[in-house]
Amino acid sequence: MASTASEGVHGICDRYVDDYAAADPVAATAYGIKGHDHRLTDYSADGFAERAGLAARAHAAVSAAEPRDAAERAAKAVFTERIGLELEIHEAGLDVASLNVISSPVQELRMAFDLMPLDTEQDWAAVAARIGEVPRALAGIRSGLLSAADAGRVAALRQVAKVAEQCETWAGLKDETGFFTQLVGGAAAQGEALVADLGHRARAAEEAFAEFAGFLRAELAPKAPVKDAVGEDVYRLWSRYFVGATLDLREAYEWGWAEFARIETEMRAVAGRIKAGASPAEAAAVLDADPRYRVRGRAEFEAWMQHLSDEALKSLRGKHFDVSDRVMALECKIAPPGGGVGAYYTGPSEDFSRPGRMWWSLPAGRDEFSTWRETSTVYHEGAPGHHLQIATAVDQSGALNKYQRLMAFTSGHAEGWALYAERLMEELGYLSDDGDLLGMLSEQLFRAARVVVDLGMHLELLIPAGTGFHEGERWTPDLGLEFMLTRTITDQAHVRDEIDRYLGWPGQAPAYKIGERLWLAARAEAQARAGAAFDIKRFHTEALRMGGMGLDTLREQLAQLD
Repeated sequence: MASTASEGVHGICDRYVDDYAAADPVAATAYGIKGHDHRLTDYSADGFAERAGLAARAHAAVSAAEPRDAAERAAKAVFTERIGLELEIHEAGLDVASLNVISSPVQELRMAFDLMPLDTEQDWAAVAARIGEVPRALAGIRSGLLSAADAGRVAALRQVAKVAEQCETWAGLKDETGFFTQLVGGAAAQGEALVADLGHRARAAEEAFAEFAGFLRAELAPKAPVKDAVGEDVYRLWSRYFVGATLDLREAYEWGWAEFARIETEMRAVAGRIKAGASPAEAAAVLDADPRYRVRGRAEFEAWMQHLSDEALKSLRGKHFDVSDRVMALECKIAPPGGGVGAYYTGPSEDFSRPGRMWWSLPAGRDEFSTWRETSTVYHEGAPGHHLQIATAVDQSGALNKYQRLMAFTSGHAEGWALYAERLMEELGYLSDDGDLLGMLSEQLFRAARVVVDLGMHLELLIPAGTGFHEGERWTPDLGLEFMLTRTITDQAHVRDEIDRYLGWPGQAPAYKIGERLWLAARAEAQARAGAAFDIKRFHTEALRMGGMGLDTLREQLAQLD
C-alpha cells in the first residue's frame, strides 16, 4: 500500500477500507460496501497474512502522516489504536486459530448471506456465486485451523464441539431444514435455470458444512485442550482489543462484584413493588404469567419489536437526539436458527440501501415470549442504542473517513453505549412500568455478572468472602453456569449459551459494563465542565457523530468537547 503525503490521514484510511474490502468480501458485506457480494473470504493462514500485510502498511502510513486538522488528529488516534491491536492479535496467531460459538470465521461466513439483497435476478445470481464458494471457504478455514494447531493454537474442546453442532444445524442434519435450502427457497419466482443452479449449489454448501462438522469432531477435537480458561496473557490482549483500554483486571473484577450487589439491591426494591415481599425471581414469575407482557408466535414477536423500535425512534427524534431521515429506517427480523440465543444488530450499508437491522435469535421450539424481559433489549439494539450509534456514524460521510464510519467498531465503545442507552431510557421516562424496569435491571445485573464470571473463569480467580456464593473457591465453568442460573433471572436457555460464549470470546463480555462505566464518567465530566450550560442532547449528538473507537481514545476525544 504505497502512500503519498497528499492523501493525508483520511485518504490513507479510505484507501485501506477499499483494499480491505477486496481482501475480505465477507467483511465488505457486513460493512455494506458494494461490489464483493459474489465472493467469500480466504480464511486460510495465507489469507490472514495478506490482510495483516494490508493493515501493517496502512498503520505505518497513518503513523507517519502529519494530521492536517483536529479531525485528522482524531482519525489518526482511532486508526493507529485499532489497527495496532489487530496486528498484535495476528502476531499472536489468535486470528487464524479463531473458533467460537458466536464470532469466528464459521459464523461470519454463514451470516454474510443474511445481509445480501434478494430482490432481483442479479441479486440472486450473486447469491448463487457466493453459495458456490462455500466449500472453498470452509476448506480455507479448515487449513487455517490446522496450521494454527501445528503452532500450538487450538480452541477449547467445548468450542469445537459447539461449532460442530451449529454446522450440523446449517447443513440440515437436525430438526430444521438446511440453511441454504431455506435461503434459495425464496428464489422460486426467478428463472428455471437460476432456481435449479441455486438448488444444486445449496446442496453442495450444506454437504460442505456437514463435512466441516465431521472435520471438527474427528480431526480438530483430538487436538483441542479440555481446559476452557485462556490464562492472563491471552486474556489481557483480548481485553485490550475489545475494550480499547488497558484495564486493571483485579480492580475490574472487584468493581464487577460491587456493581452486581448494587443492582441486586435495586432489583429487590422493584420486585417488592410488583408483589409485596417477592424476590426478583418470584416477581419474574408473576410477570411471566401476566398476559399483558405476553406475545405468542414468532411473527407477533417480530411485529412487537418492530413497533416498539419505531415508536422509540419517532419519540426520541428532535427532543433527545438529532436523527437524520436515513437513520430513521430500522428493520426488525427473526434470525435464522443455529446461532446462539439473543439479539444482535447489523449496521446499514454505506449508502443506506440496506437499513440497519435488529435480529433476534430465538430458542428452538419456543412460541411464547415475555415482553417485560425484552423491552430494554429493543432499546439496546435499536434506539437509542446500537442503531442510533452505528447508523449515525455511517451517516457522517462529510466528517469521518470510511474507516471511522464503517470499521472502527469496538465492543467497549458500542456495547457500553448501548447499555448506557438502556439506563438513559429509564431517565427519560420510557421504563415507568415496573415490569419493564425489572427487565432492564435484570439485563444490567446480567452484564455485571458477566464482568465477574468472564474474568473469574478465564483467570481462575478466587470468589471473595461476603458474596454468598462458593466463597473461597476458584471459578470454573460449572460455577459460572451455576452463578448465572441462580443469581440472575435471565432465561435459562440464554444463560447456557452465554457461558459457552464467554469461554470462547474472552474479554468481550465485560466490555458492556466497563464501557457503560466510562460513558457515564465521561458524561459526568462534561457536565462538571459545562455546569448549568450542559446540554445532554448536544453531548449525545456530538459523541455519536465521532464514530467508533477504543475507550481510552473516547475519553480523550470527549474531554475535548466544549
